Amino acid sequence: MADSKTIAIDAMGGDHGPESTIPGAALCLKDHPKLKFMIYGDEARINPLLNKHPDLKKVSIVHHTEKQIRSDEKPSAALRASKGSSMRMAIEAVQEGHADAIVSAGNTGALMALAKMVLKSSADIRRPAIASIFPTLRGRAIMLDLGANVLVDAENLVQFAVLGSVFAKVHFDVAVPTVGLLNVGSEEMKGPDHVRAAAAILSEVDFPGHYSGFVEGDDITKGTVDVIVSDGYAGNIALKTAEGVGSLTGKMFKKYMTSDPLAILGSLLAFFALKRFKNYVDPRRYNGGVFLGLNGLCVKSHGGCDAVAFSSAMKLAANLAEHAYIETVARDINHLMEQEESFLS
Repeated sequence: MADSKTIAIDAMGGDHGPESTIPGAALCLKDHPKLKFMIYGDEARINPLLNKHPDLKKVSIVHHTEKQIRSDEKPSAALRASKGSSMRMAIEAVQEGHADAIVSAGNTGALMALAKMVLKSSADIRRPAIASIFPTLRGRAIMLDLGANVLVDAENLVQFAVLGSVFAKVHFDVAVPTVGLLNVGSEEMKGPDHVRAAAAILSEVDFPGHYSGFVEGDDITKGTVDVIVSDGYAGNIALKTAEGVGSLTGKMFKKYMTSDPLAILGSLLAFFALKRFKNYVDPRRYNGGVFLGLNGLCVKSHGGCDAVAFSSAMKLAANLAEHAYIETVARDINHLMEQEESFLS
């Protein structure tokens, strides 16, 4: 905890590139003053921004490259042409041990493909998954997969449950996280075959969490369980819907609380309560998807992120690095996968 950690930044990723990633790193540094940064990208765009943040500049090393992976580039094409790109160089910094985590707002498919190729999957993990944190009525919940795997089978879902449980134990400090499978209903007979098969396995196998059964879409924000497990198709839709609802809520509040003099008076009287509510549901505060199941820490920021959102992804990476997340996952997953294989055989 006392040792400084180094974060590798793909400064060119996302819709705004260094204009959001560099100020985002500066915001992160305020909460994690012992951090150091390795920044990969075009120094002609990066250095003028670093000059505006002298504290960040003191603890940063810029590695120049003008090559970047486009947001619309196919993962296969990105892999072939990735050498020397800001994304790949940042990932390689983790693989070579120069950095403790990599954060990128770039192409999700390319980032996952490159991270799997460079960092490699942990032993026994068939498919790494993207996990992120959602606000709920009870606090926070982890959901995975959020888009890495559109099509999955029962064993994938079981492994996601294990990965999510270990994440919750480390990041939330929950002794036995509760786990639910996202489904179209809570009844045992509902849902596709692979979801019901995964439920049968989780009901029997010994893993770090406690399987609580099927959960529905509204259970995500209710906080019914600590970990929600889904395929990447439904998970990504849920994530984007939640972000849209958060944005809509903020805009509608602003519209109606300033619509007439009485509304303005009411908003002034409730200013601090409304501010706390806005901060709680602000999707930027929950930005950052972790690629679980790799031999290195990789965090994906939303492509359209601003500085505040990118700083949230960086804070998540810093927290996990400071709490030896990868080491804990590797130890627990290896033990638990042996139990799963015994059960499946």
